[in-house]
Amino acid sequence: MFPSLFSVLARCLPLPSKIPIRKKEISMASVRLAGVIRESIVDGPGFRFVVFAQGCPHHCPGCHNPDTHDPNGGYDGDTERLFDEFRKNPLLAGITLSGGEPFLQARPLAELAAQVRQTGKNVIVYTGYTIEYLLAHLEEHDAWRALLTETDILIDGPFLEKEKSLMLRFRGSRNQRAIDPRASVSAGRAVEAEL
Repeated sequence: MFPSLFSVLARCLPLPSKIPIRKKEISMASVRLAGVIRESIVDGPGFRFVVFAQGCPHHCPGCHNPDTHDPNGGYDGDTERLFDEFRKNPLLAGITLSGGEPFLQARPLAELAAQVRQTGKNVIVYTGYTIEYLLAHLEEHDAWRALLTETDILIDGPFLEKEKSLMLRFRGSRNQRAIDPRASVSAGRAVEAEL
């Protein structure tokens, strides 16, 4: 069996092990990572810094990143280091949080997303959950609300191999939607967005 494209890229582009840490008012949070791609043009509009969270409960058949499923896989990282790496490239349009399932680590990723948005850049999050599921469980998962609030575009829904299409912009299957998460939280229902 051939390794997935993601697993090859993740090994080629790991975060450097030694990054000088400056004292600042931002506190770091631990996050389990599958990998990072510093410049992507396929994970949202413009050049994007892509963070692949480790761990996914969905196990979608035909998943593009099956190496991200095991929550014990990957490596430990922190949001401060990710943000420092992000800020090194002024050409980035924003950050994309993918996986794995970002909502399994919603608290630290919401903190990272907030830092990115404070720089005027945008945040895209891919999730295997639907926005309806996320909205229905906000009371149980307050960190989900935080991540939705710090997200500009949410690509929702599991990858469905039978609905796979290479013609979709930044999505893998026709069931996945581009969602305005803040408007959806306010309305209590899915509000679609333009990519």
